[in-house]
Amino acid sequence: MLDAIGVRSLEDLFAYLPSEVRLNRPLAIAPGKSEYEIVDYFRARGHENANGYASFLGAGVYNHYRPVLVDTVVSRGEFLTSYTPYQAEISQGTLTTIFEFQTMLCQLTGMEVANASMYDGSTAVPEAAMMAARITGRDRVLVSRAVHPEYREVLATYARQQEMPVVEFGYDADSGSADLADLESKLDNKTAAVIIQSPNFFGIVEEVKQAAELAHKHGALLVYVFTEAVSLGIVQPPTDADIVAGELQSFAISPSYGGPFAGVLATKEKFMRQIPGRLVGETKDSNGNRAFCLTLSTREQHIRREKATSNICTNQALIALMATVFMTVYGKKGLRELAVQNLSKAHYLAGKLPLRFSGPFFNEFTVQTNGRSPDEINQELLKGQIIGGLDLGRFYPELKHTMLLCATEMTKRSHMDALAETFLSEETLVEAGRPARSEKERG
Repeated sequence: MLDAIGVRSLEDLFAYLPSEVRLNRPLAIAPGKSEYEIVDYFRARGHENANGYASFLGAGVYNHYRPVLVDTVVSRGEFLTSYTPYQAEISQGTLTTIFEFQTMLCQLTGMEVANASMYDGSTAVPEAAMMAARITGRDRVLVSRAVHPEYREVLATYARQQEMPVVEFGYDADSGSADLADLESKLDNKTAAVIIQSPNFFGIVEEVKQAAELAHKHGALLVYVFTEAVSLGIVQPPTDADIVAGELQSFAISPSYGGPFAGVLATKEKFMRQIPGRLVGETKDSNGNRAFCLTLSTREQHIRREKATSNICTNQALIALMATVFMTVYGKKGLRELAVQNLSKAHYLAGKLPLRFSGPFFNEFTVQTNGRSPDEINQELLKGQIIGGLDLGRFYPELKHTMLLCATEMTKRSHMDALAETFLSEETLVEAGRPARSEKERG
């Protein structure tokens, strides 16, 4: 191989790597270990790292239960090794699951058409913005600062290459929801899309109808973004939106250090031909039996690049299948029950802590740390095997002493009580200028 590529040695092969990222010593593993002994060693280390830890970290990736049926289905060879179902006659199984995926996403979001998934939620957002630009013939996008900061970063990257101006509008300092007055002041006849997230990055459920009315008043489309799919089990479907862009990680997709995940784009039927990706439709075969096929494929893999709605989007068929199995297992009633559990646990925990915003929330909320740094509190929580929340000062300098916390159906009461006890220790109360709690209050 070295001869074929014109390199003399293995050292030369890796010469392009900076010295500081190269390991110039043997691995720190005792000599003479067999492969299975090394595997056992790392499993034991992993067990030490993860076992028994409770997590209150959300911010776009959530700790939900994964039904065992999910892995049973997606591990089948027919799904695990399948590729794009071009040949409908030998791909009915994959096409059926994608069709069911699209159908359930429409039911969940209140939209009329959903595509066969995207890479993830962050890439679905700029795809939705570019879709709105094609529909309206405009190129300006307004996005709420309460939309996930990393989603906004991905949007900015796409928009820069598309020469599509992106303008941010603020959030209300009291409620934590999008500042609709600021939005209205920035809307004009060049605006293609208004992008809001609900529940937003602070966990607040937005006023979607009012935002849609403002956008439509100026001829723009409303893009509704979600990162916590379980919320759709209880919040009103975003039927006032024109495009829905979301992340399905909550539906039985492991956090996996950040991916792979599965995104989704859903919209009204009248906008169907501008949706990126592909759609599976129902038809009949030569014998008159129900069958499925790729009905609309508007990405460059299928049509000329200059005619494509997107040159980068793709689907995550296997990961989307996980979400499909999840929705099938839970059903409508089960998903609502799951959402109610999330809502109840989050509000139980929030009732013990000083909230930063007054707006309604689902399973995620923002708290004040009363002068202490979030990192200090998180380090204290780790001593009790609790992973705390996100320091919002990382993305919002004005929220320096605030933390984003999340509670799901996996969160135990004992862990919530322990977090609250650490959060509201006597030292915290005294530093904040609040009186120490009495014995009765501590109980």
